[in-house]
Amino acid sequence: MTIEPPAAGEPRRPHGPRDPGDAWVVAPTGERYWGRFGAAGLLALDAERGVLLQHRVSWSHFGDTWALPGGARHENESARDGALRESGEEAGVPEDAVQARFESVLDLGIWTYTTLVADVTSPFEPVISDPESVALEWVPVDEVESRPLHPGFAAAWPALRSALSVRPAVVVDVANVMGSVPDGWWKDRAGAAGRLLTRLSALASEGMDAEALGLSATRWFPFVAAVLEGEARATDVDHDLVAVWRASGSGDDEIVRVTSKLVGSWDPVIVVTSDRGLAERVEALGASVRGTRWLLDQLG
Repeated sequence: MTIEPPAAGEPRRPHGPRDPGDAWVVAPTGERYWGRFGAAGLLALDAERGVLLQHRVSWSHFGDTWALPGGARHENESARDGALRESGEEAGVPEDAVQARFESVLDLGIWTYTTLVADVTSPFEPVISDPESVALEWVPVDEVESRPLHPGFAAAWPALRSALSVRPAVVVDVANVMGSVPDGWWKDRAGAAGRLLTRLSALASEGMDAEALGLSATRWFPFVAAVLEGEARATDVDHDLVAVWRASGSGDDEIVRVTSKLVGSWDPVIVVTSDRGLAERVEALGASVRGTRWLLDQLG
C-alpha cells in the first residue's frame, strides 16, 4: 500500500488544521480508502425515528449516496472516540446523547473501518456542520435500503441490521466471583467487592469480545449489573457503567429478581455464577449462564 495526501485544492473540510490521518491509503490494486489510521462512523439508532443517515455531497468519495457520519481516525485515537468525534463534527451529534452498544470492524489488512452502533439516550436534532453533507435525516430502519447507499455501507447494512435486535446484559454474582479467587477477600469483603466493581466498570467501558458473548460483530458494550450481599454491601465504590444491587437478604434471590427484571428487555441475559442451584433458577427464566472463570478471563 501507499499513503497519498489529498491533492492540492481537493475539497475537504476547509476549516482547522489538517490531521496526519487525513490521507488516502492506496491498495496495490489501486483502490483508495480514506484515513491513514483507518476510519470510523456512527450508526446512531433512535427507537422512535430510526437511523441517522448523511446524504454525502457530490464531490465526496462515492458522492450523492447515503451513509453514516464518520471519517478518518486520528493517530492513536480509538475507533469509538473517532466515530463520536467525526459524527459531532459532521452532524452535531452530542457525545453524551448516545450509548455505545457494539462495534463492527471491516479489516482489509491495509485499512480498517469501524462502525460504532449506539442507542440514542437523549433525543437530538442533527446539524449540518461541515460542507460534506447535503442533508441529514432520521431514516426508519425498514426504509434504509430504499436509499442509494454508499457501497461500503450497503454491504455492511444487512449484518448491522440483524444485530440491532441484540441487547446483551451481564449479571454478576459478586460473592461467587470473589470466592473463586483465594486472594484474602474474606478479610475485607467490602474492599474486595469494590475492587471487582472497578474492574467490571473498566470492562463495561472497554467492551467485550463478540466471540466471548457468542454474538456477531466485533465488540459489544453490554449492560453490566452486579449483585452484592452480606458485608460486601458496605462497599462505597460506585460506577456509572455498572448497575449495583444490594441484596437485603439472600443474594441468590436478588440475582433471580434482577434477572427476571432484565429478561425480555435485554437479549441475551448472561448470569455469571458457578453456583449450580442458582444457575438452574436463572436458566428457567430464559437467561444463560457463564462460570466465574469466563468472567475472570474477560477481566484479564
